[in-house]
Amino acid sequence: MVTRGIRGATTVTQNNEEEILKETAVLLQEIVDRNKIVPEDICSVWITMTGDLDAAFPAKVIRQLDGWELVPLMCALEVPVEGALAKCIRFMVHVNTTKAQNEIHHVYLNGAQALRPDLAAR
Repeated sequence: MVTRGIRGATTVTQNNEEEILKETAVLLQEIVDRNKIVPEDICSVWITMTGDLDAAFPAKVIRQLDGWELVPLMCALEVPVEGALAKCIRFMVHVNTTKAQNEIHHVYLNGAQALRPDLAAR
């Protein structure tokens, strides 16, 4: 068994708690479903948001999910690069798995598909 990183990202249209939490939950569920993982497999989840999002901590919704209360979660501010995708939430999910690197399914939703069109199409 090895530890792999699963990338994910999504965007929201507004800086409000409801949309940030909703899209965070959708992104996490897609990562879990596409990679067939359970919370017990997760080492940690690193979550970043762009500086234009400050209405909610995305980890809040994850902590409320059954089985996720013991998974280490960390939120941070994305590096503010000029011209970067706005209103973006990014994940790095560290998972213990027997899967090879090419068997990992990274998930890019909404406007974040523009970040990695090569991976969004998988």
